[in-house]
Amino acid sequence: MNLVVVESPAKAKTIKKYLGPDFEVVASYGHVRDLIPKEGAVDPEHGFEMKYQIIERNEKHVQAIAKLLKDADALYLATDPDREGEAISWHLLELLKARRQIGKRPVYRVVFNEITKRAVQEAVANPRELAQDLVNAQQARRALDYLVGFNLSPLLWKKVRRGLSAGRVQSPALRLICERETEIEAFVRQEYWTIEADCARETRPFAAKLVEFEGAKVEQFTITGGERAAVVKATLEQAANGRLTVEQVERKQRKRFPAPPFITSTLQQEAARKLGFTAQRTMRVAQQLYEGVDVGGGAVGLISYMRTDSVNLAQEAIAEIRSYVAERYGANHLPPEPRLYKTKAKNAQEAHEAIRPTSVLREPGSVKPFLSVEQFKLYELVWKRSVACQMAHALINQVSVNLCAGTGNTLRATGSTVAEAGFMRVYLEGRDDATAADDDEDSNLPPMEEGDLIDLKAIRAEQHFTEPPPRFSEATLVKALEEFGIGRPSTYASIISTLQEREYVVLDKKRFLPTDVGRVVNKFLTEYFSTYVDYDFTARLEDDLDAVSRGEGEWVPLLEQFWGPFKERIDHTQEHVKRSDVTQEPIAEICPKCGGPLSIRLGRNGRFIGCTHYPECDYTRDLNADNAAAEPKEVIEGRGCPDCGSPLEVKNGRYGKFIGCSGYPKCKHIEPLERPEDTGITCPKCSKGTLQKKKSRRGKFFFSCSTYPKCDYAVWNEPIAGPCPRCGWPVLTIKTTKRNGTEKVCPQKDCTFGEPCEGEAASEAAEG
Repeated sequence: MNLVVVESPAKAKTIKKYLGPDFEVVASYGHVRDLIPKEGAVDPEHGFEMKYQIIERNEKHVQAIAKLLKDADALYLATDPDREGEAISWHLLELLKARRQIGKRPVYRVVFNEITKRAVQEAVANPRELAQDLVNAQQARRALDYLVGFNLSPLLWKKVRRGLSAGRVQSPALRLICERETEIEAFVRQEYWTIEADCARETRPFAAKLVEFEGAKVEQFTITGGERAAVVKATLEQAANGRLTVEQVERKQRKRFPAPPFITSTLQQEAARKLGFTAQRTMRVAQQLYEGVDVGGGAVGLISYMRTDSVNLAQEAIAEIRSYVAERYGANHLPPEPRLYKTKAKNAQEAHEAIRPTSVLREPGSVKPFLSVEQFKLYELVWKRSVACQMAHALINQVSVNLCAGTGNTLRATGSTVAEAGFMRVYLEGRDDATAADDDEDSNLPPMEEGDLIDLKAIRAEQHFTEPPPRFSEATLVKALEEFGIGRPSTYASIISTLQEREYVVLDKKRFLPTDVGRVVNKFLTEYFSTYVDYDFTARLEDDLDAVSRGEGEWVPLLEQFWGPFKERIDHTQEHVKRSDVTQEPIAEICPKCGGPLSIRLGRNGRFIGCTHYPECDYTRDLNADNAAAEPKEVIEGRGCPDCGSPLEVKNGRYGKFIGCSGYPKCKHIEPLERPEDTGITCPKCSKGTLQKKKSRRGKFFFSCSTYPKCDYAVWNEPIAGPCPRCGWPVLTIKTTKRNGTEKVCPQKDCTFGEPCEGEAASEAAEG
C-alpha cells in the first residue's frame, strides 16, 4: 500500500479514483503546524530560529496519517504545486520524522497542475524530492510577516488605539486606497463645454463633434463658459445654414487580438467585473472546480490549478482547443499558428500553466446541471477565455468623417463595425471603468463621400465638469497591487479581506473607502515607517523572496538585512513619537470657546475637530459639518417618507450615508442607502425569508433574514448551504482567521463543527 497525502478531502476523493487499490489517499486539511502565537516565535538572536507547534484542529488528521503510514510501503506528498503546498508537505514530514514514524520508507513529492487521470498518474510515476528552496522562501515570508506584525501592532496600540494591527503587505495596499482618497479630496473640478451636431443622411441619424473652430483645434478646455459656447453655437448655425459638407472620409481596418488565458489576478479582476464576485469568493469557487465536481460518473477536476502567474498553456491543451475551434466554428476562426503568450509578471513560475478547463470538450452547458450557480458562472468564464485565446483575431472597420460648417469649422463623426468577429464570437474582455467608450461597439455611420451635403438638424452646446479619479474597486485594486508588485496573486484575496476585517476600509457602492481609523494608521505608517510602505521596497522584497525560491538567494541573510533597520525604526518611534503626534493634525483655526489652537483628532467614533486644550476646554465639532452645510440636499425622486409623506433625502451620519426623512426631528424614519444583496439561502430559523448581505453602522458586513424584524436571525460570516454534518443545522458559514485559515463552521453556539475549506491553505487567511 502506498499512502498519498493531499490537502483536502474533496481532492483526496477525486485522486483516489485515479490511482486504484494500491493507493490510499488521505487529507491533511491544509497546514498542519504554524508559528507559536506569541512573542519569540521567530528569534533574530539565534539565526531567526522559528518555533512551530501543531495546529490544534489538525492534530487528529496528523494522527490519522501516522496510523495509515504504519501499513504503507511509501509516502507520496501531493499537496498543491506552489510554495505553500511545498511548505505543507515539509511541515508534515518534519512532524512525522519527529515522531519517528517515517522509518526507512521512501518519501516522494508529486505535483500536478490539474486533477485528471493522466496528470495524476504521470505525477505519481515521475516523483521528485521536496524543493527546500521553495520551503525556505515560504518560511522567510512567514517570518517577515510575523516580525512586522508582532512588533508594529503593539506600537499602534500605544500610539493610536488598542486592538489595531499592521502587516507587511496590506499596509502598502492601505496606502494605495488612502492616497487615492486624498487625490479625490484635493481634486478641483473644472468646467468645459462640448459642441455637437445632430445630423442625418437619408433618414439615418448620427452625431458629429466640433474638433476645429475658426482654424484652431478645439481641446477639452477650449470652451470653458456658457457665454462662449453660445457664441460658437450661433456662429456654426449661421455658417452651416442647415447643411454640412463632407470634407474628408477616412476608412481603415484594425485587428483586435484576444486576451491571454487567465492567471490568478486577471481571473479575480474579470470575475469582479462580469460576475460581481469578490476576490475571496472567486478563489473559493475556483478551488472547488479545481479539486473536483461529480459531473456524472464520479468527481473530476474541471479547471487547472488556480494560483498561478503564468500565461503558458500545455501543448496538449492548445491542440485540443484548436481542434475544438476548427470543428465548432470552422477553420477560418483559427490563426495559422497556435497563439503563445508572454508572461508579464516578474519571476513568474513558467513551469505552471494558466487557468484553463481540464478538457475544452466539457462545454459549460453539458456540466451546468451538476454545478452550483456560482460554479457554473466561473467555469463558463474560464472556458470561454481559454477557447477565445486560441481563436483568430477580430477585424474592426473604422470610419472617420470630417464635416465642415463654413471655413475653418470642422466637426467629426466616427463609427465602427465588426467586419469579422473572430474570437469575439466567444468572449470579450471586460473594462474596469466606463469612462473609455467601447470603440468596438457597433456604431455604423451612413455611407458618405467627399462633397456630399448632410442635413443639419441641430447644434447642441453641452456643459461638463471634470471628474476626480475613481476610487478602487476590487478589480482595479487587484490590478494596482499586481502593477506595483505588492504581494503575489495568491495573496490578493487575503490582503483585501484583511483590510476590511480590520475596519481600515469599507466598500461603498463597490468602491473602497478608507475609514477614519484606516487613514490615521496610514498616516502613522507613511510618516514613521515610510520605507516599509514604499511600493518599490515592497516589490523588491517580493523579488528577493522569489530569488530564494529559485535557489538564487539565502533566506537568513535576507531576514537579517530586513530586521536590523526595522528594529531600529521601531525603537526610535517608541521613544520619540508621542500619541498626540499621530492622532492629532493641527489646523489653522482658533477655538471659539477658549482661543486655543484646534486640531483634527481621532475619537471613538472617528475623526473630529477639537480643542488642543482638552480637558480644560471641551469644544468639539463634526469634521464634515462645514461641508455638509454647504452641500445641496440630495432628494430621493419618486418616493416619500412612508411614515409622514415628507421628501426623503440622502444624509451623512456617523457611519456613512443613509436615507432619512426631511422632516427630522419630528419624523425619525431612516433606511439604508443600498439595497441588501440577497444570497438566495433560505433562513434556517424561520424558513420563510432569505439571508441578505447588509452593512452594520460601522461599515462591517453581516447576513440577516429578509423578513426582519419578524425574524431576527443574523450571522457575521458568509453563509453557505449546509447541512452541518454534526448537528444538522441547514446553514454553515465561511470563517477566516489568522490561525486556522479559511474554514467552514457551524453558526450554532452549541456545535463545535469546523473544517478547512477544501484545499485552501491557512496562509491564505489574514497575514502578519
